[in-house]
Amino acid sequence: MTAVQEERTTDDLRALAERAGRELEDATALEILQWAAKTFGSRFCVTSSMEDAVVAHLASRALPGVDVVFLDTGYHFPETIGTRDAVEAVMDVNVITLTPRQSVAEQDAEYGPGLHDRDPDLCCALRKVKPLEEGLKGYQAWATGLRRDESETRANTPVVGWDEKRGKVKISPIAKWSQEDVQTYVTEHGVLTNPLLMDGYASVGCAPCTRRVLEGEDARAGRWAGRSKTECGLHG
Repeated sequence: MTAVQEERTTDDLRALAERAGRELEDATALEILQWAAKTFGSRFCVTSSMEDAVVAHLASRALPGVDVVFLDTGYHFPETIGTRDAVEAVMDVNVITLTPRQSVAEQDAEYGPGLHDRDPDLCCALRKVKPLEEGLKGYQAWATGLRRDESETRANTPVVGWDEKRGKVKISPIAKWSQEDVQTYVTEHGVLTNPLLMDGYASVGCAPCTRRVLEGEDARAGRWAGRSKTECGLHG
């Protein structure tokens, strides 16, 4: 089904997000994405860190050929790039790779080597937040793989919410899922996952800022370990 490509104002989109957040709270992940496909059509995309391809797979069922946006920060593990390439090859999606304005070498020349160690917030802003803001400009809505059980900062994630910073509808179709739900879906549908998830990593980000998690730690504990930082800035 092709959505009518409506031009909506920011107020229209905000009201739409708030209403859908209430009405779709008890909907399944696929139903939420079917609503997004019907409502936004080609003005809707999925973002993926290529930790796994669960949301991309779900979205491809609701909207075959859906745009899947990937941020290539220049610091990814080879396994992450390999997962992106595999997703592009085998799934009915259109992978769009965004890159920062500067290469890692150019950033090192301007800010000094190892900015991720000295000022990780600035590094994330330059290599993730700004490229995504540019890359999302043509869309009215975007989907993420955020889950409420991942960390305290994500515990109140709505299935459909309002991204005030970007003026877009933000959809988190698997917000209510557990890690067990994710694994069940992966097994049932043969969904691609990052090999690092089988090697002690519970959340996969840039290589310099990601470590394996220890027993009993939450899934995000391996990101920016030893720092108060828990989010890259993409999600507020």
